[in-house]
Amino acid sequence: MLDLEEKEEKSTMSASVEIPDELIGAVEMSKSGDRHVAVYALGIVRNGVITGEGPTTRGRIHFSRALDAQDAAWCARILIAMALPDQPVSRAEAEALFEINAAATERSDNGQFDDLFAKAIVHHAASASGLPVPPRTIALSPDTAIESWAPTRAAGLDVEVLEWIASQMRGKRTVTKLVAAIIGAATLSLVQLPNVFDTLL
Repeated sequence: MLDLEEKEEKSTMSASVEIPDELIGAVEMSKSGDRHVAVYALGIVRNGVITGEGPTTRGRIHFSRALDAQDAAWCARILIAMALPDQPVSRAEAEALFEINAAATERSDNGQFDDLFAKAIVHHAASASGLPVPPRTIALSPDTAIESWAPTRAAGLDVEVLEWIASQMRGKRTVTKLVAAIIGAATLSLVQLPNVFDTLL
């Protein structure tokens, strides 16, 4: 079992890829921990996924509407950038991830993005509901099981947040791990949230 420091180090190393310094530099050097920089960077990843062109696709063949391991590593590095480790995943960051998920109709990343996506959305849902969450460097690490920190009771989760997640998932590619995590974490009630439950199923 890895301790917290080892997990943080391994998580940072696993997200390292050859990418343009100006973009990651802007995220890592942000003194204020401004998550808008991360949202901007995720938008560039999304554009690269959609078009197959741009700074995130340089140096390799990249088809439009495809997401590969380097795209997933981009997202991981942006989300666990040094300026942001103690801040929970924001609504804007979660929305950017939903956009990437919707844009990528082809995947060749061995599930890396789906794992990161599910963890980031649940991290946002829990923190926005006022529940404690581990630092994103731990929570979003591929070495950390989502079950080890995700909330297990519906009582503490905000209904508005769950409805927002359901609206984002409606009519889009659904990540099985995300659905399982939300259903497991929220233990949704048919009486309380019929529309959310129907969408998740």
